[in-house]
Amino acid sequence: MNGADRLCETLLANDIDVCFANPGTSEMHFVAALDRRPEMRCVLGLFEGVVTGAADGYARMADKPAATLLHLGPGLANGLANLHNARRARTPMINVVGDHATYFLKHDAPLTSDIESLARPMSQWFGRIERAEEVEAKTLEAYEAAMRLPGVATLVLPADAAWGDVPPGPPPRRAALPPFRSVSREAVRQAAETLRSGKRVALLMTGRALRADALAIADRIASATGARLLMQTSNSRVERGAGRVCIDNVPYPVDMALAALADIDAMIVVGAKVPVAFFAYPGKPGLLVREDCAIVDLARPGDDLFEALAWLADELGIAPNAPVRVSQGFADDEGFPSGALTSDAVALVVARMLPEGAIVCDESITAGAKFFALSRDAAEHDYLRITGGAIGIGIPLAAGAAVACPDRKVVGLQADGSGMYTVQGLWTQARENLDVVTVVFANRSYAILEGEMRNVGVNHFGRNARRMLTLDEPALDWVSMARGMGVEAGRAETVEDFIRLFDGALRQRSPFLIEAVV
Repeated sequence: MNGADRLCETLLANDIDVCFANPGTSEMHFVAALDRRPEMRCVLGLFEGVVTGAADGYARMADKPAATLLHLGPGLANGLANLHNARRARTPMINVVGDHATYFLKHDAPLTSDIESLARPMSQWFGRIERAEEVEAKTLEAYEAAMRLPGVATLVLPADAAWGDVPPGPPPRRAALPPFRSVSREAVRQAAETLRSGKRVALLMTGRALRADALAIADRIASATGARLLMQTSNSRVERGAGRVCIDNVPYPVDMALAALADIDAMIVVGAKVPVAFFAYPGKPGLLVREDCAIVDLARPGDDLFEALAWLADELGIAPNAPVRVSQGFADDEGFPSGALTSDAVALVVARMLPEGAIVCDESITAGAKFFALSRDAAEHDYLRITGGAIGIGIPLAAGAAVACPDRKVVGLQADGSGMYTVQGLWTQARENLDVVTVVFANRSYAILEGEMRNVGVNHFGRNARRMLTLDEPALDWVSMARGMGVEAGRAETVEDFIRLFDGALRQRSPFLIEAVV
């Protein structure tokens, strides 16, 4: 047995049985080890951003890490944008990054790079294996870190550690899952006092607090105290739809966010960050709550958010079986618009036709901005969104979610500009025959940047600005691109066209793309 075999065995012993990969020469011994263990599912991405984005989507839905296999520093660098999103989502993930043999590094060969400096900003944990004998211990350390934080762990595997012999020994051990931290009694008491104070209070939540069971507790707290329920602007996963608690997010546009939060006197933070603007704008504040708004930390990332809410409800004397306000679903007599297709019409049709148990991966950015509000009464579903603002996650995120949940329909809402960053992910969807419907909002522009230009005070767009913000010279042909990668596709220019295509896509169990020209 060599180091690569032991790495594979250690991953499998800890229930990591999916590896999203784009390997190179330095990783060939690990590829051979994976080949000897067919119980490990290996999913090829044609670009490393697809690999890391898919691993993110997988872990959000599986509640456990996938492994990635990346080729040296440049391969890692190609995947960094979606590792940034995964870090912001606090997604558990183990990146295995190959490197030159340790004794070969002195030659400074063309692909030699400072992998640690590349990995550190996007990783909550970093480690390097020096010898084959260290493989098991370092892999377990990476796994425990990914689950404890939770977050991105990056492990460097030099080629000689991969091919080096490992002494005979017992099978790799299964690591004990680190428990989430319990919040302090003082934090619970302070939150309860704040809710009893008569102030206008908001509960700001993210992470595990946005699962259906935790949201039910939060709603009981809000009903009993008059507090508002809010979640961060972008969150890794929200369980929502008919029969579940409705919760609003902090708006993305800075003026809307300031208005939405202006009346809040105190904010109780549950795993979330105090809201700030995405960017600095002339004459506008960066902090989105008032300067005198009291901030109360009930729970921080890595804490047991469900337990924190349950403890707070108990401190307030709220019965665990108190009624919960939930979405009642769409009325049966609500119909669809007709005629020329618009972004809002696409969002409404998807919300109305969404099947029970669907997973929605949303990178529709500006075009699909109304989907979240329109879908509060949709069928029960999970909602995954871009978290770190680094565009190009939508298509791979949907692929990873589909690998994790093969029995559930995945609907990807995709802006056309950001979709081009990782369009190769469609090929992975086709190769793995993933049950994904991708809806491309083809507005043929970087519409969000047009809004950002106005936000910074620029209201006149000349030729140079327009050429940097539009995608219509030539227009992208999403139907041809999808078909070229093995995905069936159709184009919709009317609401009727879109309903027909979307209905057909929901009925099949293979990838399908709809170019919605809006």
